[in-house]
Amino acid sequence: MKITLLDGPIGTRLIDQGHPCPAPAWSAQALIDNPSAIEEIHREYAKAGATVHTTNTFRTRQGSVGDAWGELTQRAVSLTKSACPAPHKTAGSIAPIADCYRPDLSPDDPGVEHKRMAEALAMCGVDILLCETFPHVGEALAAVQAAVETGVETWVSFTAGPRGDLLQPHQVRRGAQQAIDLGAQAVLVNCIPASDTLRFVQALQGLGVPFGAYANAGHPDEGIGWAQDPRGPHRYADFARTWVDQGATLIGTCCGTGPEHIRVLSERLNSED
Repeated sequence: MKITLLDGPIGTRLIDQGHPCPAPAWSAQALIDNPSAIEEIHREYAKAGATVHTTNTFRTRQGSVGDAWGELTQRAVSLTKSACPAPHKTAGSIAPIADCYRPDLSPDDPGVEHKRMAEALAMCGVDILLCETFPHVGEALAAVQAAVETGVETWVSFTAGPRGDLLQPHQVRRGAQQAIDLGAQAVLVNCIPASDTLRFVQALQGLGVPFGAYANAGHPDEGIGWAQDPRGPHRYADFARTWVDQGATLIGTCCGTGPEHIRVLSERLNSED
């Protein structure tokens, strides 16, 4: 079974390196202040073994960065493409309009805003549109529909949040099936603690498309990430192995992890293939 290795987070990596990521722009601030730092992070993940690289467009919406949103979106894609070798793929990130841990803030009609972002990313030439970190199924489906309409390959990833309680596995499965019906070509879960991700991965089995996970490091006490323990990347890989055992073929990492986690995943999963 061939494993496609995704990359890891940009936002928490920037913070680890001392780059300010203030709200509401968050990681997009570095596109203004220090774009070379973003490019170098992409290079680190490519060197570690990732072959799908997500653009730093999680917060390049007008509501977060103002009228420069289009320029910053284009800059983010360009940085990803320049840092990552062929035949690696670029995934344009489409995130929730509001807070990815506050489904109650999801707007009633998110389709127009997601359409703007999907079309902008498609115009920039991304290989994949990744609708990611959605705790609200309805908004995720609006993003998927907008992405699919561009003609670009579309993936969707749901999150149950840092406590694993924003969505239940059966809700993730139902949302994933609806997304597939709309044209999504892969389904994932992300930004759930690695120690709690298996039950959500299991909910994605048998839907007829590739599926996977890119989890966060969980609480610092778990020793998986947040630069707390050098054994953390191996602990993460242990969890990832259980997802692969369930049939997952799309594997990456999320908040609190870094290139070393991707390197260990590459070594472990490739050697066990």
